[in-house]
Amino acid sequence: MLSNLIGGFIVILVGVTLAPVVANEVQGARGNSTHTGTGNITGASGTILGLTVLFYTLGVAVVAMGLAVSGLRQGGLM
Repeated sequence: MLSNLIGGFIVILVGVTLAPVVANEVQGARGNSTHTGTGNITGASGTILGLTVLFYTLGVAVVAMGLAVSGLRQGGLM
């Protein structure tokens, strides 16, 4: 039980730490970095690429919540 709760906190810690890196890489992939100045991906591709950070953070949250619920179930609290 406790290991799953600690694992959930570690997932959140690592996910939050890496979120700015993911956001910077997405901006670089879109062509909005400082050295290019103009975007080279438009339309649906640009929209989906822009949502990558949202999907990443939602994935981190879902995994952390899944670990926490699993730990609480094993402990008989849920």
